[in-house]
Amino acid sequence: MTQTGTIHGVGLGPGDPDLMSVRAHRLLSGAKHVAFFRKAGRKGQARQIVEGLLPEGVIEFPMEYPVTTEIPLSDPRYNEILSQFYEDVTQHLIRLAQAGDDVVVLCEGDPFFYGSFMHIYERVRKVVPVNVVPAITGMSGAWTATGAPITWGDDVLTVLTGTLPQDTLTDYISRTDSLVVMKIGTNFEKVIAALKSADRYEDAWIVQYATMPKQTVTKLSEMTDDVTPYFSIIVVHGQGRRP
Repeated sequence: MTQTGTIHGVGLGPGDPDLMSVRAHRLLSGAKHVAFFRKAGRKGQARQIVEGLLPEGVIEFPMEYPVTTEIPLSDPRYNEILSQFYEDVTQHLIRLAQAGDDVVVLCEGDPFFYGSFMHIYERVRKVVPVNVVPAITGMSGAWTATGAPITWGDDVLTVLTGTLPQDTLTDYISRTDSLVVMKIGTNFEKVIAALKSADRYEDAWIVQYATMPKQTVTKLSEMTDDVTPYFSIIVVHGQGRRP
């Protein structure tokens, strides 16, 4: 009887390959199958991170999102389309594992932190063996890039997504000590408005492409770009108790 393979959700860290864990590198070096998410027509950020690190002859399985920003999150079709997409790609991965092959699924940042791999994990964990390799998060790379600690003493850190309603964003921002806002993109103006309403706008920094070659670190109030890249994170540092 063929031994079932394992699906490995491998965190690659914030973007710089040098920040990848030894365990992640070891799995990549011996991979037979590598799967990764990407937008149609793009190479995929996770795939770019491991460029030159995969063994010769590796079988790649690009998982192309059928929808990203074309349909609003509030549209019922959004979840329906993505749910079917995750089901389809998961079944392919399960078939590979049941045939006895291990599969490495590339994950930007940490697999269990706002990552698409979570949707695969929930569908495979009771069917075939699954292993998750944690990693440095994108937000850790972002606040490190600012050159200042994100939390001091008893500071409370809040992590928000820009997809939340503006009133909700404002409420959380006004009550926290330090802050990270992710998933900015098309929500940029809404996030700006919430920061201003909470009187934290002047304290905010925006980091684009943290730890990557195109990294930029800018005081949010001094930003002049019209377009906010997908890989952008807003940071507000805590100012808590210090010895």
